[in-house]
Amino acid sequence: MPSQETLKHKQEIVNEISEKMGKANGVVVINYIGITVDETNAMRGKLREAGIDYKVYKNTLVKRALEGTPNAGLADVLEGPSAFAFGYEDAIMPARVIDGVIKEFKKMEFKAGLIEGVLYDADGIKQIASIPSREVLIARFLGSIQSPVSKLVRTFAAIADAGGEAAPAEEAAPAEEAAAPETEAAPAEDTAAPETEAAPAEEAAALETEAAPAEEAAALETEAAPAEEAAAQEAEAPAESNEAES
Repeated sequence: MPSQETLKHKQEIVNEISEKMGKANGVVVINYIGITVDETNAMRGKLREAGIDYKVYKNTLVKRALEGTPNAGLADVLEGPSAFAFGYEDAIMPARVIDGVIKEFKKMEFKAGLIEGVLYDADGIKQIASIPSREVLIARFLGSIQSPVSKLVRTFAAIADAGGEAAPAEEAAPAEEAAAPETEAAPAEDTAAPETEAAPAEEAAALETEAAPAEEAAALETEAAPAEEAAAQEAEAPAESNEAES
């Protein structure tokens, strides 16, 4: 039969566990078998820097502390060696730090955990451990806000820089538009030039047309002249014959 001193000591441990469970917003249970003393000390140092309380308790005492509490379901995984990491500020920090140690040493394993009163199995704790820390999330959020703002500032600066160059371009536009009608008028003048050149040719054709009848008339007169002379000679010939006969 245990002595009163032993029973008192065990009750003090149960009270300590109950107090830690009540204060912590994140609790992780691990199987620490296989880890060396040096690795244990290195792990404790990392947990201490993160503000995490690390303890090894007997399963029977933890089960007594969990009896009649909302966290009583955690007692179901308390088989074999069990170590407990309590987080009092960041509920995910115990899982995150322990997960890093497991990956570094390739030893230990999660059993289960409580995150803000919710019980998770080993796989659930692994997924929670992969969630970025609050500081990282805040940094990402601020970065996502600042990025559009910085882009907007650069856009406004580019518009302001381009404003001085845009004014001369706008002033030059009317001059180019004014020159355009003159350029378009040139083909009309070129088109008029052939019409002007065509006028003398038309006048020459008209003169040739008018000259044709005169030439034809002169030709007829030329042809008629020998006929008239022949007729005159014939008329004179009889008269001479008559005079001779007389």
